[in-house]
Amino acid sequence: MVLEELGIDPARFAIEWVSSAEAPRFAEVVTRFTETIRRLGPNPMRPEMAQAV
Repeated sequence: MVLEELGIDPARFAIEWVSSAEAPRFAEVVTRFTETIRRLGPNPMRPEMAQAV
């Protein structure tokens, strides 16, 4: 997979289609992805950010 070849964890990437008429779904998608990223912790590609947290 291209992401893995670039050293990017595929869990840190998501594509979802949400219509402009689906505000509640947009909020759900963003909330779920934000929770996933928080569980994964600091971005290993940005070590200077990991020290700041």
